[in-house]
Amino acid sequence: MTLRIAEIFGPTIQGEGALIGEPTVFIRAGGCDYRCVWCDSMHAVDSANRHDWHVMEPVEVWKEVAQLSGGRPLTVSISGGNPAIQDFGPVIALGKADGYKFACETQGSIAKPWFGDLDTLVLSPKPPSSEETVDWAAFDKCLSAAEGGPEIVMKIVIFDDEDYAWAKAASEKYPYLPLYLQPGNSEVDPNEPVDLTATIDRLHWLIEKVTADRWFTPRVLPQLHVLVWGNKRGV
Repeated sequence: MTLRIAEIFGPTIQGEGALIGEPTVFIRAGGCDYRCVWCDSMHAVDSANRHDWHVMEPVEVWKEVAQLSGGRPLTVSISGGNPAIQDFGPVIALGKADGYKFACETQGSIAKPWFGDLDTLVLSPKPPSSEETVDWAAFDKCLSAAEGGPEIVMKIVIFDDEDYAWAKAASEKYPYLPLYLQPGNSEVDPNEPVDLTATIDRLHWLIEKVTADRWFTPRVLPQLHVLVWGNKRGV
């Protein structure tokens, strides 16, 4: 069995969501069933970049993670693309045997049995600004696949008022899922500097929306890695 891997990097810190700030090694899978218009990781999504991906056996993937971390257990984040396209169960088994923890972020469009072996599952359904349509039945299957296993949280990116209203409706649909909101980043070119003033302005806007509405369910967080490194890859 082989896996398509766009990149493996770290240790660095998790830049967003429930594990923000936590030391992490990232496994970024190649391939995705979505094409969000504001995607910030197209190098791991578009098959046009397939020549840059690595075809690796699970033991090769794990060997690289262990080397990067110096063999000292930490959290390994499996992202993409959509990592649920592939079978990361063997990688998780190898890592668990060595005492590592695993998180995975996916949009919730494909359920996998290995979700139950994770420590944290981040389901990130895409709002209207993505120009994708969420299949909530598939999302529910992801929840069922992870039942009794990891902590499950929901993270939603917010670009505008329509996204914000959509996120409130999603939260009402799944009130038992801890919810994380983050302002969207439309500046995704890794070779261009990020306008940090505009980034902070978007965060201010989202904080003000939540507090004005007395909507106290979500945690509002920035993309910490964007504040520190911009859109640089591999950090």
